[in-house]
Amino acid sequence: MSSVARVRSWDVHRLPAAGGRTFLVTGGNAGIGYFVAEQLAGTGATVVLGSRDAVKAEAALASIRARVPGAAVRHLRLDLAELGSLKASVDALGLDRLDGVVHNAGVALDHPPRQETKDGHELMFGVNHLGHFALTAWLAPLLEAAGSARIVTTGSFAAKSERLDLDDLQNVRDYDPERTYGRSKLAQILFALELDRRLRAAGSTALSVIAHPGGALDGLTPSRPPVHVRTTGERLRALPLGLFVQGKEAGAWPAVRALLDPEVRGGQMWGPRMFELRGRPRNAPLWKHLTDTDVAAGLWEASRELAGVEPEF
Repeated sequence: MSSVARVRSWDVHRLPAAGGRTFLVTGGNAGIGYFVAEQLAGTGATVVLGSRDAVKAEAALASIRARVPGAAVRHLRLDLAELGSLKASVDALGLDRLDGVVHNAGVALDHPPRQETKDGHELMFGVNHLGHFALTAWLAPLLEAAGSARIVTTGSFAAKSERLDLDDLQNVRDYDPERTYGRSKLAQILFALELDRRLRAAGSTALSVIAHPGGALDGLTPSRPPVHVRTTGERLRALPLGLFVQGKEAGAWPAVRALLDPEVRGGQMWGPRMFELRGRPRNAPLWKHLTDTDVAAGLWEASRELAGVEPEF
């Protein structure tokens, strides 16, 4: 079947059934993560929302259940800013296998000063990258037990113009909130690619895939009270932008496809079709600097030392 036919055969509104499978979505209580969880719940899968805020998670669960009758959803307390807590969180899953995880949770700061996690890591690098790196390490046995698991990492256009300094991953010398966020997302993407190379070398059947949402705005996102409430004014102001970008419901489509589509392969990046900003998901070409395997391997080694654990399959 041609690649064009495959793209056309994937219907974002008629997803394949996934009953009997279990997925974890980090940051599934809000934003794009919420819509990933809602869409997955509609397939019959069991969906676990990883969130440190139990109140927000319960609101998200109630919203999903109201829209998806019989949805199998639950909350897992997960704090990616506290690496030492992650093993206990994984143990609390109470699972003997996990069919997939969407590394979606993230922190984006708008203003200085530089902040740190409880472990002393720069906050955005520590949560967005190191937290997911360590979480993958603890999830590895469950993912391997599933036989054909997917590890989907959420990328961002913010990473396209950034480069990593392996001697200053914590952005001590060169801290700017916007640049630091972009670098944390670049670290996530490079980790996902290096992870897939290691999975292939180990003969694992698990796949590591990148998904990026394109341009996803609150004003174009349908309301899901109380998780997200869009006013009429916000919708009207955002309508002209709908020619170029989309809402967070559509921003979830690449991650959902990366998780469910049997045509997806490890090491791919899935994003919106139209200028990588909006539209239905497709396999997008990797940006040139993402192919630097030396930087990815160096990041892996540094992350292993900083996190104190390493994903092994």
